[in-house]
Amino acid sequence: MRTVDEHVAEVLARIAPLEPLDVALLDARGCLLADRVTAPWPLPPFDAAARDGYAVLSADLAGAAPRAPVALTVVDDVPAGYRASRPVTRGSAIRIGSGAPIPEGADAVVALADTDGGAATVQVTAVVPVGTGISAAGRDLPAGAVVLEPGALVGAREVALLAAVGRSRVGVRPKPRVVVISTGSELVEPGAPLSPGLIPDSNGWMLTAAAQDAGAMAYRVGPIADEHGALLDALEDQLVRADLIVTTGGVTAGTYDTLKSVLSRLGEVTFSRVAVAPGMAQGHGHLGPDEVPIFTLPGNPSSAFVAFELFVRPVIRRMLGHASVFRPLVQARLTAAVVAVPEVRTHLRGHLHGPADARTVTPIAEPGLVGLCRADCLIVLPEGTGAVEAGAMVSVMPLGHR
Repeated sequence: MRTVDEHVAEVLARIAPLEPLDVALLDARGCLLADRVTAPWPLPPFDAAARDGYAVLSADLAGAAPRAPVALTVVDDVPAGYRASRPVTRGSAIRIGSGAPIPEGADAVVALADTDGGAATVQVTAVVPVGTGISAAGRDLPAGAVVLEPGALVGAREVALLAAVGRSRVGVRPKPRVVVISTGSELVEPGAPLSPGLIPDSNGWMLTAAAQDAGAMAYRVGPIADEHGALLDALEDQLVRADLIVTTGGVTAGTYDTLKSVLSRLGEVTFSRVAVAPGMAQGHGHLGPDEVPIFTLPGNPSSAFVAFELFVRPVIRRMLGHASVFRPLVQARLTAAVVAVPEVRTHLRGHLHGPADARTVTPIAEPGLVGLCRADCLIVLPEGTGAVEAGAMVSVMPLGHR
């Protein structure tokens, strides 16, 4: 039996980030940048009005007050997207919209709230210092400055920043295409009629969603009956589009030989026992001429989920280009006693409470998918732990927001 660390090291040994790909801007969301992005122009690119109001010479407004307004002649009206047709001179003002370029001669923008909103003549009731209401060119970034570094995760704000520097396309580490195949003659699609011996496929949906949560483009296939021809056809069909294949089920007595026989025709897959609970039965290898990685996970939902978190999720994160591929562990105090499976690394479902400096974790007793759904963390008990009393400090793996 191999240890968890040994199995993780083996499955990651041949995994590298996917080759960079040039994609449309919105397609970059959720990916890591492959290259450094610099600003071809300053941000903002020109002095712009930071608010709706009037572009003025601040010296004209000396002494302006609600009871002593200063009258200025309005010589132009400039909405965003347009430029003034004439400069601001002594005694004049230009009505201006937020985002519009500052007219020549103006050195401040007085807010509409400090005026009467006049069209031909405007009454100004406030003093405005030089620079008021102006977003100066290059205030955010000068031309040539680094906007985003390689490895930056592209989200909504990064998309906006890339658009602001004129990038409609960008080089990224693409999302791996993960195909999840459910195997088992007892499985039917959710919503299909049930008869004795049949159950809905839940693992396929769970693992596909988990792969998406990890950042992959995930596709669900199946359920596929435990038949040589059906399994072979399904795997051969998916090899042409997959960067990673995950199967669930088909590793128990009786079906094990069928899956093993099919996989042996397509590549090399090693089936082994890993010192982990739940989910000792694991398979990993590579299929087809492109040596697509494959994981064969158990059919038990808890076992499949834990195996995905420990072995598959790090592979997806490595393909995406993340420097850190593992979920971080935190320390928490047990609120109830627990017992580990002897000689293996045990993962129990739990609920994490409290602030970072005083965390507690409550074991979840409900079995199966019910307990798994209620958990927001896994309690990680090292090999050889045995019984652990309430109040002891333990390692906990938060599962993140769902």
